[in-house]
Amino acid sequence: MGSTGICRRARSFPEGTLNNRSSNAEPLPMTSTSSSEHQGSMSGNEAAASCFGDLFPELGLRFEASGIVGLIVVGAPMLAEVERRHGDEARLGCLKSLLARVQDVAEERLRSDYVVCLAEPGIDEIMVLVFRQRGSAGFYRTEIPGFRSELNRALHSDSAQLFYPYVRGPWQLPAGVSVELRNPQFGLTTQLRRLVNDARRDCQLDADSTRRAARNELLETILDHRIYSVYEPIVDIASKTVFGYEALARGPQGTAYHSPVALFTAAEEFELVFELDCVCRESGLRGAVDFPGGTKLFLNIRPTTIHDPAFREDKLIETLERRDLSPTDVVFEISEQESISSFGAFREMRDYYRNLGFQFALDDTGTGYAGLEELLELEPDYIKIDRAMVSDVDQDPARQDILAAVLQLADKMGAQVIGEGLDTLEELEMLGRLGIRFGQGWLFGRPTPLRAER
Repeated sequence: MGSTGICRRARSFPEGTLNNRSSNAEPLPMTSTSSSEHQGSMSGNEAAASCFGDLFPELGLRFEASGIVGLIVVGAPMLAEVERRHGDEARLGCLKSLLARVQDVAEERLRSDYVVCLAEPGIDEIMVLVFRQRGSAGFYRTEIPGFRSELNRALHSDSAQLFYPYVRGPWQLPAGVSVELRNPQFGLTTQLRRLVNDARRDCQLDADSTRRAARNELLETILDHRIYSVYEPIVDIASKTVFGYEALARGPQGTAYHSPVALFTAAEEFELVFELDCVCRESGLRGAVDFPGGTKLFLNIRPTTIHDPAFREDKLIETLERRDLSPTDVVFEISEQESISSFGAFREMRDYYRNLGFQFALDDTGTGYAGLEELLELEPDYIKIDRAMVSDVDQDPARQDILAAVLQLADKMGAQVIGEGLDTLEELEMLGRLGIRFGQGWLFGRPTPLRAER
């Protein structure tokens, strides 16, 4: 395993990244990460961080002198998706954030003789190598496990910010550990390669175990129907009265699946979207007992809803009647993205439920999936303007012009417009001046259950 060249754009190592302190041996000379041999051809002013291959000669000398080396590999498999969606600069920014956080924990936790570096170019991993003298049994029993545990805790606590805004919801950073004792029978290359391979196998086992646990937790949440709904009011702007409520699904409080983003992100990964969607719809109706008369229930659905036996005509009407609701009281919401990407399935579903008396709302309009022609094809009864187009609309003439154009189109279609994500009275007043009839957002209060759980 020789040098593999300069790693792609990454953070320059701060002083102390190659920690030369040793309690029992003379420090071994380490290549400075700020020297010219660790510079690469790259855009901007970023310097190349040291990769495992670049440091291989020094790592071998240090292993030879100490006699024991431990390796902790931290993988970031989600960064491949970040690169696919947002580009290489985004991936590198995330890798820089991870490298910095691992380095911080290493400085706080490890006593001496450690190296933090990137893996080979193109591999989204951070490596921490710890060198110790023979006879350091506590190193294997307590120091390495303790460092791994502290690293997991630190990365988990930073999960909301570490890769923001590119990665949201629950994510895992699998870690693997391996240890090698110097054996002169084998070459340094052989032992260091074995060290890396063993750590990566352990990392994969950690990833597989975490994934199985996450899937099992989601599956139990679905099977036990541990989804509940909160309801966000939709207000008539002119009269300031409640026109309807949107049912919003929530997972169990205090779990990784509390937020709807986390729920459906995991459901997509584990191919449980249809099953989760069924439970979320059931929850929205279950929580609508004692639903306020004269208001509309907005219920999120997907094109595949039509395949749910509980949402076919007789069963669905019976469910509504138990809650003193009729089809004309219910508006099915579907996202702009899903309606466009699955237009055939959406049209079949729309026509089926519309014939039963249900109405349709197109959600997240303005996020870039549908143009004016597509809106005409979808024929919604309500057009819900995404928060991105409503935020600060009172201060943005361009947004005002866009909303006016959507409103003009909606009038021609006989559809009503709802502005989502309202936070201020100024935004509300501007929607009213533009002629938009309905608004929704935290300005009117946080989503809450309609009644206390019995």
